Amino acid sequence: MSLPKITFIGAGSVVFTQGLLADLFAFDELKTAHIALHDIDPERLATAQAAARLIAAERHARPEISAHLDRREALADAHFVINMVQIGMGDATRIDFEIPARYGVRQTIGDTLGIGGIFRALRTFPLLKELGRDIAEVCPDAWLLNYTNPMAMNIQYLNQATGLTKVVGLCHSVYWTMRGLADLVKVPYEEVSYQAAGVNHQAWVLRFEHQGSDLYPRLDALIADDEQLRRRVRVDMYRRLGHYPTETSEHSAEYVPWYLHHDGEIDRLRLPIGEYLRTVEENVAAYEETRDALACGAPIPVEGTMEYAPQIIHSILTGTPRTVYGNVPNGGLIHNLPAHGVVEVPCLVDSSGVQPTRIGALPPQLAALNRTYLSTNDLVVRAATEDEPRHIRHAAMADPATAATLTVEQIWQLCDDMVKAHADALQPGLRALLGS
Repeated sequence: MSLPKITFIGAGSVVFTQGLLADLFAFDELKTAHIALHDIDPERLATAQAAARLIAAERHARPEISAHLDRREALADAHFVINMVQIGMGDATRIDFEIPARYGVRQTIGDTLGIGGIFRALRTFPLLKELGRDIAEVCPDAWLLNYTNPMAMNIQYLNQATGLTKVVGLCHSVYWTMRGLADLVKVPYEEVSYQAAGVNHQAWVLRFEHQGSDLYPRLDALIADDEQLRRRVRVDMYRRLGHYPTETSEHSAEYVPWYLHHDGEIDRLRLPIGEYLRTVEENVAAYEETRDALACGAPIPVEGTMEYAPQIIHSILTGTPRTVYGNVPNGGLIHNLPAHGVVEVPCLVDSSGVQPTRIGALPPQLAALNRTYLSTNDLVVRAATEDEPRHIRHAAMADPATAATLTVEQIWQLCDDMVKAHADALQPGLRALLGS
């Protein structure tokens, strides 16, 4: 494959596109790749193309860079497809926060589980179905590398609704958690050995070692001596569950019923309600800054991000073995989680592709939480694949944080309000209002 074609779907996420391109062009073998950029927003697409050209020059790369408003044109004959779309952008995200807040439902990030995650998935599924159809028709051998949240719901839907098999979901939470833990216990990250597994944004550090010695006792001592460390949700969960979660406290709080419903816990654990709305504004500002800098010929940052997609592409093309963390259909990889659910596990990548690691059984207390998460996911996916609007309400009823806050009647009313607000983005069969 002398000139691999790498297609970016949602390339108008310019800041993220920049980081991925910087990582891609850091590999000599990818400096002449064909980078096909697709977005439905002409201005954002033009900005992404200008950024790609600048980054290529900074990295001394000579790629072919093309920009496409037509998705199938961008996908034609692609070897790798990187998906990072966000359907509805900031306006939809604000709806995901503002309507539940009227009912007293608190969210911090709202992109994985809970009401925000449910409706982000439901408005993304129609695009994923079209994308899967297009890939099957114009680049059937391509690997689809998905960054779009809610990760586990989206990968399960792609697996069940499109028939695509060369699909893996990518998230940097395990990598950055382990970097942070290595810094905390003052051991170079490169010398740390670890294994994590579970579900996306709720995986667990099963092994954390340095030169064969368990590092968890060192972490325990630090936590015992530092009151501020104990004021983090993920530390609180670790102390009670015995294994460290691989996602931030802001994310982790949303997937369990114990924290967001209680004012005292929000204060104790310093939980930032509505945090993702601030992130949305920061992302818009970062995009506008990049767009304006490119328009006047000013420099923009060209920094690598250590994302998995460029590493996977390089490993498949060159045979260089690497281990990354991927989100894939379970199929027995974790014995005590549902086989049809999507799990996050270490994966070997080489010229044979992405090969997930069989973990065995999780500790039962961890599997119990993951099963609740996967049950909600399954109901959301079934809502779409079975065209059953009641399953939207069933998913919200099963969601731990929502159920801890609202009565069943309120949950159904909230879902009706969310369906009305997002109706144009939902498949027609899911637009029904069901009342009580």
